[in-house]
Amino acid sequence: MYGMSGPYVIRGSVSLPEAELMWRFSRSSGPGGQHVNTSDSQVELRFDVAGTEALPEVWKQRALQRLAGRLVDGVVTVRASEHRSQWRNRETAAVRLAALLAEATAPPPKPRKPTRIPRGINERRLREKKQRSDTKRGRSGRDWG
Repeated sequence: MYGMSGPYVIRGSVSLPEAELMWRFSRSSGPGGQHVNTSDSQVELRFDVAGTEALPEVWKQRALQRLAGRLVDGVVTVRASEHRSQWRNRETAAVRLAALLAEATAPPPKPRKPTRIPRGINERRLREKKQRSDTKRGRSGRDWG
């Protein structure tokens, strides 16, 4: 992949290894001008998540678990055909793959620590509720005549 805009960083110092990216090109649908039927501008980028050595083992297991619905034999596929040029579609596909892997390998969020409502707040809420109830009860027409 000579001349691409550089390594696509997943997170930290881990990036997509260009040697492990598998590219496939085909004709794209949509607008393209006079040479639309002769140029292969749609890009399909495949990355073997299960067999890669670029990802730490923990990240790899996390990605395999979270991307299970998108994987075919441990390989994730990303397509790009928004642009007319193959070059821009290659860039788009690589960036999309890096973002997908970054999200899939992110550490799980910290568990929520439940907190108690302070007693004073609860008492104030009940007191205000009682006052509102008394106000509304005072509006009833029972005592009017």
